[in-house]
Amino acid sequence: MSTPSRLPDPYGHSGGGANLADILERVLDKGVVIAGDIRINLLDIELLTIKLRLIVASVDKAKEMGIDWWETDPALSSGARRDELARENAELRERLARLEPELDSGRSSGRSSGRTRAKEEGS
Repeated sequence: MSTPSRLPDPYGHSGGGANLADILERVLDKGVVIAGDIRINLLDIELLTIKLRLIVASVDKAKEMGIDWWETDPALSSGARRDELARENAELRERLARLEPELDSGRSSGRSSGRTRAKEEGS
């Protein structure tokens, strides 16, 4: 009876093959860019163009490349969300400061005109 031969290692541990973690580390360290365009034409008339760009890299590598949009996106960054709320709050306070004097002057003129009418009706 013969002993069964050992099956090949599916994860590449045998020999000099790189495992998935090594490959992922290299990709994130160097970065990978995948770009493509999809165009739909009908009788040489361009109906639709979709441009696809995909960058796979570590956060540090992306920052080296000048890509840091997630830091200013309120949906992804709590700091950006606070900044947006502070900006919106400042804008609302400014609008309120502009509108309050107009509202107060409208109230005072309404009161004085009401008193004037009452005096006119009484005399």
